[in-house]
Amino acid sequence: MKKHSAWLKLLLGPKKPARSAAIVETWAADRSKLLLGPKIASGSNSRIHRGMYGEQPVAVKIMHAPVGDDDDDVQVRREMEAQFDAEVSLLSRLRHPNVVRLVGVCREPEVYWIITELMRRGTLSAYLHGREPYSLPPETIVRLALDVARGMEYLHARGVVHRDLKPENLLLDGGGRVKVADLGTSCLEATCRGDKCSSKAGTFRWMAPEMIHDKRCNRKVDVYSFGLVLWELTTCLVPFQNLSPVQVAYSVCDRDARPPLSPSCPPAINSLIKRCWSTEPARRPEFKQIVSVLESYDRCLRQGLPMVALPEPSSSPLASLLGAFKIRSCTSTTRSSITDHRRVHP
Repeated sequence: MKKHSAWLKLLLGPKKPARSAAIVETWAADRSKLLLGPKIASGSNSRIHRGMYGEQPVAVKIMHAPVGDDDDDVQVRREMEAQFDAEVSLLSRLRHPNVVRLVGVCREPEVYWIITELMRRGTLSAYLHGREPYSLPPETIVRLALDVARGMEYLHARGVVHRDLKPENLLLDGGGRVKVADLGTSCLEATCRGDKCSSKAGTFRWMAPEMIHDKRCNRKVDVYSFGLVLWELTTCLVPFQNLSPVQVAYSVCDRDARPPLSPSCPPAINSLIKRCWSTEPARRPEFKQIVSVLESYDRCLRQGLPMVALPEPSSSPLASLLGAFKIRSCTSTTRSSITDHRRVHP
């Protein structure tokens, strides 16, 4: 828990505890309406249960703080309370179809409860790794990737950096829609600019090199992680599955290693993956651009037309404008070519 203390202090600020307490009070759940069901996941200091809140199916995250009186236990309790306040404060402000929705919270001595909507189909990780490798069609890959990208675009527009984007923290509802979840290690981008993002905040297999090096970083760390998520969608495999986390960190940072791209995946999608996991953050696209590109891919796939790869960034404003136009017009341009071909060859 000590690893979160620095960003929690900056996230909450000197005057926010009272505000956070008010938010917790506003979202306070009626425990008499909460029925706790079986455990569905667990972490080092928390567990998640399926449950019912009134008539609504929910997921309940329960965090237990140590009850001892020594200095370490007292410090951990303070940090867990600060993490709880920060996560609730953040979730209470978010409203998006691709971000998990807060239902209510409970606070008891040394126990904290966060109640969210239940995502019936579980994690994206379980969905992918229960399938045959390379089995998802491009249409499904793009649809799932769009859900993730739209949720992340929303978070970034509000200055939130997730810092632990991976399939385990992406959940599917009953209709197969993906929603971004688990914002417990998130921070405001201003925090990442002004301080180092601890490499311990995320997970090595999906972590950007600058986070592993414990350098100052920005929202582009999430874009790198998204590249790994998109790679998993194309392969249904765990990245670097034969390496330990420490070996992954060494390979990514010292050897610039990346998982092998799927040969059966459309080149345009593989091109986007490569751009997202670029070693240089400046070369990674923004999520707004990723959403635009994936929407273009989706349109082309629906109409049976080829996809146009995301162009490399250019220092020329005119070249950048032409590249953006090329992405947006992949469908119409191809349709025009087909029409012209039919005119010449009836």
